[in-house]
Amino acid sequence: MSDGVRLFLIATRYGLVEHARNRFAMVLVAVFVPVLITLVHLAVTDIEVPFRLRDTGLVLRADGNELAQISGALTAVSLIIGFMMFAATFSSGAFDRRLSMAGFPRVALALAKIACLVVASLGVCAYATAVICCYWSPQRPVQLAAALFCAAMTYGALGVALGALLRREVEGMFAIAMISCFDMAVQNPIASSGADSEFVRLLPSYGAMQASTAAGFADTTPLAGFAVQLVWFTASALAGLVAFHLRTRSSLGPTRWIHASGFRLVGPARSGRPAKH
Repeated sequence: MSDGVRLFLIATRYGLVEHARNRFAMVLVAVFVPVLITLVHLAVTDIEVPFRLRDTGLVLRADGNELAQISGALTAVSLIIGFMMFAATFSSGAFDRRLSMAGFPRVALALAKIACLVVASLGVCAYATAVICCYWSPQRPVQLAAALFCAAMTYGALGVALGALLRREVEGMFAIAMISCFDMAVQNPIASSGADSEFVRLLPSYGAMQASTAAGFADTTPLAGFAVQLVWFTASALAGLVAFHLRTRSSLGPTRWIHASGFRLVGPARSGRPAKH
């Protein structure tokens, strides 16, 4: 196994452990997702509402209660993954900079964050889809999970960017919450009269909303929606990588760091710096 792959695996393992230690995030995943979807199921009317799939022009007559559950699930996974990635990036910022200055490759650190984002998004979105399926049967549950996953990845990448750029934790939390709430409120035809306007095309989870709604109520696969969401994720990921690059610098090559330093990777929660064997 090459040194680069080994360092990537070490950084990924450490990142996943840090996510697992975030008890508040684990509570949000376990409680907030089903509670939000259940409250929507109990509170929102079940009258039919129109929803237009823009890439096909098809106007769906969707059950308002079920459509609101999709919107609630998108909000939940976006907030949770966004918060998780922001908190992990923000809290490990100083530690990442010390590792990078010591020669730990920034590519391995950045790829490890993406790997952790993928794992967290897969788990949370599969869980959210299962909760929705307890109340009704979407026509394409796998496509619904994929749409939720795309939204979670976008907000997770946004959380990484904000965690690398912002100086205070409350700023990032507020930014993620406001962006997500505005994003989904405007697109929900039950809550917003502008849900069918051209403006919604500019929102971060527009593609995911289109794809998830089609998964719930139509037989089509809106490839354009997934493509738009991929663009949003790519832009957010690039912003996060640029921010991470600007906040870190490397003084030694990775090989020199491994063989000459005699250090091993440990978490900042224990010592805040590498410890010798």
